[in-house]
Amino acid sequence: MGLLNGLKDSVTRVTERLFSASEPKRIGIYGPPNAGKTTLANRIARDWTGDAIGPESHIPHETRRARRKENVDIERNGKTVSIDIVDTPGVTTKVDYKEFLEHDMEKDDAVRRSREATEGVAEAMHWLREDVEGVIYVLDSTEDPFTQVNTMLIGIIESQELPVLILANKIDCEDSNIQRISNAFPQHETIPLSALEGDNMDEVYDKIAEYFA
Repeated sequence: MGLLNGLKDSVTRVTERLFSASEPKRIGIYGPPNAGKTTLANRIARDWTGDAIGPESHIPHETRRARRKENVDIERNGKTVSIDIVDTPGVTTKVDYKEFLEHDMEKDDAVRRSREATEGVAEAMHWLREDVEGVIYVLDSTEDPFTQVNTMLIGIIESQELPVLILANKIDCEDSNIQRISNAFPQHETIPLSALEGDNMDEVYDKIAEYFA
């Protein structure tokens, strides 16, 4: 009976590994507000499923709740990598309603939006600590990456031992500086792209397949 039970346990463990390997991995798209996370999420979703994930906007914190696109199958080099994309709200230390007043928004709407964005930041942190199995970290290559939030988030990702792909977005802009991002996080490879224009997406998909297979 001991041998039989041992064989059953071995079969169960193998079955569980095979099942888990076939399940899509939850990949969170993280980064500061207005880095282009939703633009990237929409491009990936459209390229491989034909559908977008959510609305894009130049107004900060347009994404205030995590949005998920399941079963995105990315085919590279004869292999298929299946992922669930989680587009998260931009993480920041403080959301001030006055930010939104600059975009011709009424005060009541601005206060509501700032409250929702604050709740969204908390939700994004929960996803990072509990639910995602890999991270695509999107940075605006026209902005200084040496911020408290970026350092904190990369540190959390590393402490969770999650695979992370750092993307330097907005290379279509004249003041893009990819090297600045590479210098900020030299322990990780930096991949340049323009999520808006679709520049260098082939390499992005190659790296997604490599990092999250």
